[in-house]
Amino acid sequence: MTEPVRRSFGSAWLKIAAAFIALFGLGDSVYLTAHHYSAEPVPCSITGGCEQVLTSEYAEIGGIPLALFGAVAYFAAFSLALLAYYGDRRSWTMFRTLAFLMAGFSGWLIYVQASVIGAFCQFCLLSALSSVLLALIAAGSVFVSENDRSV
Repeated sequence: MTEPVRRSFGSAWLKIAAAFIALFGLGDSVYLTAHHYSAEPVPCSITGGCEQVLTSEYAEIGGIPLALFGAVAYFAAFSLALLAYYGDRRSWTMFRTLAFLMAGFSGWLIYVQASVIGAFCQFCLLSALSSVLLALIAAGSVFVSENDRSV
């Protein structure tokens, strides 16, 4: 008989939190992708710069909106966090790498909004916040004791 995977509260909580944050980021990215393809303006009541950001030359790569790349990345992060929760250690390692890459790219996009475009998109800022939170969880998980990493 196989021994069940031992779950500690600390590491399990981090993986579940990561999955929920990734799901939030996925929703935000899908929303922006849908608005891109429908050509409907995004309501931007807080920052007022969404259309300026979302229609800039930096909003696409090869005709594909960055939001679609974000949706794929958030789906991958969600999947990896869930797989890690159910015991796949390699998934958490891949999640950490992806989370740091996402946060780094989000930092660059914030720089572009602030320094190049001169406007901010509130939905892009939410996505950046999600990426940074995922990276913080990934970084924080390094401090979970070796016994807690069995999850």
